[in-house]
Amino acid sequence: MTIEIKVPQLPESVTDATLVAWHKKPGESVSRDENLVDLETDKVVLEVPAPANGTLLEIKIEDGTTVTSGEVLAIIEEGEGAEVAAAPVIAASESAAPEMTEPADRGGSSHKLSPAVRRLLDEHDLDATIVIGSGKDGRITKSDVMDYLKSHSDENVAPGDPAPELAAVAASSGAVRSEQRVPMTRLRARIAERMVEAQHTAAMLTTFNEIDLTKVKSLRARYKETFEKEHGVRLGFMSFFVIAAVEALKKFPVVNASVEGNDVIYHDYFDIGIAVSSPRGLMVPVLRDVDQLSFAEVEADIARLGGKARDGSMGMEDLTGGTFTITNGGVFGSLMSTPILNPPQSAILGMHTIQDRPMAVNGEIAIRPMMYVALTYDHRIIDGSDAVQFLVSIKNSLEDPGRLLLQL
Repeated sequence: MTIEIKVPQLPESVTDATLVAWHKKPGESVSRDENLVDLETDKVVLEVPAPANGTLLEIKIEDGTTVTSGEVLAIIEEGEGAEVAAAPVIAASESAAPEMTEPADRGGSSHKLSPAVRRLLDEHDLDATIVIGSGKDGRITKSDVMDYLKSHSDENVAPGDPAPELAAVAASSGAVRSEQRVPMTRLRARIAERMVEAQHTAAMLTTFNEIDLTKVKSLRARYKETFEKEHGVRLGFMSFFVIAAVEALKKFPVVNASVEGNDVIYHDYFDIGIAVSSPRGLMVPVLRDVDQLSFAEVEADIARLGGKARDGSMGMEDLTGGTFTITNGGVFGSLMSTPILNPPQSAILGMHTIQDRPMAVNGEIAIRPMMYVALTYDHRIIDGSDAVQFLVSIKNSLEDPGRLLLQL
């Protein structure tokens, strides 16, 4: 009995996907629920599992092809001992097929590998069984593979690559000048589209302030060990900013609003997007109903979504919606920036690096841990006075964290 493998129903608002890579070759056996192929949409990578045990008879769609819901990708013959009746071919082309990637387990790992991890293993010709996983139930994450590569850097010269010494000589002599044309990934293309859309449709303006984080740092240093033992998550700076932002949004609801045509949509809930860097590019997973969360719950959600971004398991439900966004360029050393709006939202808060600077405190010079913050907002609906006072509210909350507990 033959079974057609089809593109699954794509998430709402997603019209098509790009076939990234096959993990099986025609003629190879497949197991039920084993990932056969990765499909990349504008936001996430979808895995297409085998519906039954059998043999992959035919691949109908090549890597790099754009596909839509319901389109037939391949055909498998059900049964443990199924055999291929004829030489396997790729129906989409009579030319030689591109080299397929190795099976997903890369040597029999008992843990399911995400597309990002699998691609990294393939790129460096690594067996998953030699990498120790730190994820849930021993699952291997991208950071686990990167740590392994760093600790075995002398072993990472791929077959056929020139020796590092020779490559260095060639580079220094200037004898080799090459360039490579690489198409944007679906996610990168979507990011570019949204950035241009934001600049073309909104009247963006940025206001700045600076925050003395002395009390936040002191509070964090005093309780971070107890907090981690009690709640099982680290106490970072982001939870302070998230909760301070929500308190400010309550005072200035227009900052939490969005524009739809000639209407302003006010949201009476607070879904905060946290911009994170991932192997596939910038993502903005969303914390839901933050006004109902404690510090520990905010930190746990941030850690959970950050892990999903790193190992490539982020779902559409994690990325949709959001009424306000926070981005932290400080983790990369940024001192100041003007963040770009995340449409259709009307404001975004930019955090930056914490830097010890001399400040005038009560008439005396003191060294304080200072951070510049930036609020980019849509001037079509947000007046400058509201934007400035919103940022001052965040400043006041963080310079006196007791306000957060009392919701002042």
